[in-house]
Amino acid sequence: MDSGKPSVHSPKAALIVGALVVVLLQRFVPFGPLLLYPFTLFGTWVHEVGHGVTAILCGGKFDHLDIFGDASGIAYTLVIKGWRSGLVSAGGLLAPPLVGSLLLVLGRRMPKALLLGLSAAMALSLLLWVRTLVGFGTVSALLLLIASVARFGSDGLRLFFVQLLGLLLAMDFVARIDYLFVQSGQAGGRLSQSDVAGVASSLGGPYWFWGGLIAGLSALLLGIGLLSVLRSSSPVRALPKV
Repeated sequence: MDSGKPSVHSPKAALIVGALVVVLLQRFVPFGPLLLYPFTLFGTWVHEVGHGVTAILCGGKFDHLDIFGDASGIAYTLVIKGWRSGLVSAGGLLAPPLVGSLLLVLGRRMPKALLLGLSAAMALSLLLWVRTLVGFGTVSALLLLIASVARFGSDGLRLFFVQLLGLLLAMDFVARIDYLFVQSGQAGGRLSQSDVAGVASSLGGPYWFWGGLIAGLSALLLGIGLLSVLRSSSPVRALPKV
């Protein structure tokens, strides 16, 4: 007989458990960051592409991007100085939580289309922008994984994977929160101006103000994504027993 009770294997339960696992791996498990390393590089890719796409939208140019083994990256863009430059700096910081929130909000409706869209974006970036060996290897491997899940995975696996990627991207700012409150940082072994310092130099105000604002916006996007899943997903019921 069907007991009428929802199975614990629901999108809501999976999302809550996934969020807890990500937080534990990022902050409290000694080798947690190592286990998340490929997805951390995925977040770096989204971050740098966010800089580049923002530059294009602001009328500039996205030349190429580098991703390094320490999970840092650099996007090389050409854009008119002034407020547009500040938007390009902010675009990279907000790209992971924005893309992550969109994956969480839209994942239940179109998981296959989202995974194929991500695959296409990664393939395009390999052709146009990615230059370093680490970046090429990581993006290629993740592209194959995402495309394989989209093509051969079940509906349940696609939904789980979309929500996993969305969760990891939306929570990327938590793992890198320190970077939002520094004036400089290392990328590829070189010390350079941080993104929040770039925003401050273009738009005015202290860098820590912009870091706090971007952290708040990132948390809001994460909350929107989580609430969307928790409100819209209906639990998957267990099959009736005869």
